[in-house]
Amino acid sequence: MTFKKTLLASVIGATLTGTALLPTIASAETLRIGYSADFETLDIHEQLSGGVLRFSHMAFDPLVRWTKDFEFEPRLATEWEQVDDTTMRLTLREGVKFHSGNAFTADDVVWTVERLKESPDYRGIFEPVESAEAVDDYTVEIKTSEPYPLLINIATYIFPMDREYYSGETDDGKDKGEIEKSGNSYASRNVSGTGPFQVTDRRQGVRVEFERFDDYWDTETEGNVSRIELTPISENASRVAALLSDDVDFIDAVPPNDLDRVRDADDVNLIEIDGTRIIGFQMNEERVEAFQDPRVRQAVDLAINQEGIADRLMRGFANPAGQLSPEGYSGYNPDLTPRYDLERAQELMAEAGYEDGFEIEMIAPNNRYVNDAQIAQAVSNMLARINIDVDLRTMPLAQYWPEYDDRESDMAMIGWHADTEDTANFFQYLTFCRDEESGAGQYNYGGYCNEEIDKLVTDADSENDLEKRDEMLQEAEAMLYEDVGFITLHWQNLAYAAAEGVNVEPVVNAIDFPYLGDLVIDREDDE
Repeated sequence: MTFKKTLLASVIGATLTGTALLPTIASAETLRIGYSADFETLDIHEQLSGGVLRFSHMAFDPLVRWTKDFEFEPRLATEWEQVDDTTMRLTLREGVKFHSGNAFTADDVVWTVERLKESPDYRGIFEPVESAEAVDDYTVEIKTSEPYPLLINIATYIFPMDREYYSGETDDGKDKGEIEKSGNSYASRNVSGTGPFQVTDRRQGVRVEFERFDDYWDTETEGNVSRIELTPISENASRVAALLSDDVDFIDAVPPNDLDRVRDADDVNLIEIDGTRIIGFQMNEERVEAFQDPRVRQAVDLAINQEGIADRLMRGFANPAGQLSPEGYSGYNPDLTPRYDLERAQELMAEAGYEDGFEIEMIAPNNRYVNDAQIAQAVSNMLARINIDVDLRTMPLAQYWPEYDDRESDMAMIGWHADTEDTANFFQYLTFCRDEESGAGQYNYGGYCNEEIDKLVTDADSENDLEKRDEMLQEAEAMLYEDVGFITLHWQNLAYAAAEGVNVEPVVNAIDFPYLGDLVIDREDDE
């Protein structure tokens, strides 16, 4: 089975790890990264995004993680067993320390799970979890309210936090463990994880520096990176040029129009991976009355040429999508394909009473997804052909997420990688009726709501007969396809590039979270 998510000038120093800044050194093991975007915060529960999850795998460790073949690999949990239909028992690794020097125990896992259940972004994933209890210092039992076949999947998103470090109050009386969305909380500026790297300096949107954690528990890894310098480079051409001119050693998001250039370059290796991140648009039904009419939503979908975008803008570096689930996912329905039909789109607009169209505002990032700004412009041009005039604004990711969270535009771009590597996650976050208490629909930008689809997906998540579960999720995809609760464009492929001797191929994966703690640098010309 194949599977596949602020330009501030403040300098944060010793408070980042609870220790003094480590000395800056230059060595053969220094890795210079040029990523397309910075992670938005140091609080790993504040923002559910690809950038924060990449950071999580650097400064923290999960209980378990995915291998390249999508098997489960022990990390801070060494063993796990399903003791009954609703209880999983995990044995934890002993002798692990946090960056602060505190010892890692079951209490840290319990505290972290409770915090995840309170997080606006994560509580949707953890809604099935009823409780986490420490049996002893190195045993935890996680209980679900009903049978839930994906509990070990979501354990890949439990990165235990340092309970003692994040407990108590700051000097100005604020809770150190508070989750403050797009704010300035203690946890958003300070970090103590168990991961291979400590943050030593951060100028958000400008540069982040890491040093290897001397007391890192994984002494068996061959990873030899002792220092990381991460520079966000949002502009595609500049990022590629930085690699080819030896200003950085490793970049992500090689754009489609530069693949051949990088592939043919001397002393550079290109790594391409089939991706499963869906790229699409959401229509804000709460702001635009027309979007409440399924005929208008269908017209928007029919007016967009997904295959043309994948072929011309993505240069084949994407697979056109007619549904959320990529092939290999439990809900993938082979009957649901892109259906570009401009004539039918125009007919539907007339039938709905909008033959003369209307005006909308659209927002999109310009440094998060491959060719995101160009795709948004192409979609804007296509919608003009059914008389929907688009006022498009594109912006850097650090600026985009706060605007997205405010939901004050009429249409927005979103990319989503299913956190559980499963179909249901797409629905739970992108299309479920919004429910602030449960976290359902956290990234449902437009307020779309179909309770029948929601019930079908919810029932599927309690179904232990996997064949029956697959059928239920495929039916949900078909219903969403007909109702057009989400505009799907394509599944975005991944391309990394690295200097010769920077062996990233073993540590990159389809989920787009490189395991840099395991990276081996072997430059033959080092002196």
